[in-house]
Amino acid sequence: MRAALTHPAEVLPTAGAAPGSRRPWAIAADNALGHLVEIPAAILVVAEIVILFSGIVARYVLHTPLVWSDELASILFLWLAMLGAVIAFRRGEHMRMGALVNRASPATRALLDMVAVAAALAFLLLLQAPGYEYASEERYVTTAALEIPNIWRAAALPVGTALMLLIALLRLVERAQWRVTGLALLLVGGVVAAITALQPVLAGLGNLNLLIFFVGVVAATVFAGVPIAFSFGLATFGYLSLTTDVPMMVVVGRMDEGMSHLILLAVPLFVFLGVLIEMTGMAKRMVAFLASLLGHVRGGL
Repeated sequence: MRAALTHPAEVLPTAGAAPGSRRPWAIAADNALGHLVEIPAAILVVAEIVILFSGIVARYVLHTPLVWSDELASILFLWLAMLGAVIAFRRGEHMRMGALVNRASPATRALLDMVAVAAALAFLLLLQAPGYEYASEERYVTTAALEIPNIWRAAALPVGTALMLLIALLRLVERAQWRVTGLALLLVGGVVAAITALQPVLAGLGNLNLLIFFVGVVAATVFAGVPIAFSFGLATFGYLSLTTDVPMMVVVGRMDEGMSHLILLAVPLFVFLGVLIEMTGMAKRMVAFLASLLGHVRGGL
């Protein structure tokens, strides 16, 4: 599995791009967008560490809990998660299955790489309306501790997906030849249109749709090199929109809920701990110590 999973960053930068075909204005826009996202994300990591550490000290040392600290940390973490997804998408660090793509011919590989971007673009386009609707509905909800409109939290989802959508468009313009880009868009658009046209048929298949979408669609997209997160996203969105009466706003709501568990607030502190261990040299010494104990055993580490 390790050999089969690759990061799109290893292949996307040159996918379908002829020498000298990269467009300077698109590169400049991409770099500017990168700074626009990465700097606030770094600030949010620091803010999360300060807020969580302050909350811990206030609760367990001073015995005067900050009632708003967990709520504020949860709001900032949702923004951090979405900005992190944008950064990962821009750097091509969303995990994907590259075993078949890497064995394809250069021309086929270039096409599949653009198909991966086009598929992600399709999912992000589908999320725009439900994301905006979800954020609009949340403006009527007031948070318990901070007593602010919940749209400040919910807006992270449409903003994050919109930024990823912009990055996907820049990738298509910046990296690929128009022929490869057009063919990839035509292929993805044709598949989406065909499945949509089959909606009356799918509606009568019942639970068989679970196999069609979560086995067939997921397998096809994963092995085609589409990032795994977007493969499941496309399958889920297609299943719910074409075979059920569930409003698509539920998809965005579940994304919000999935990134809102309090246990996930430990992540920024784990990141901070990892940085400290690396900066102090402790990580190197820990690995060296374990290597001295088990290094002679095959697979010991």
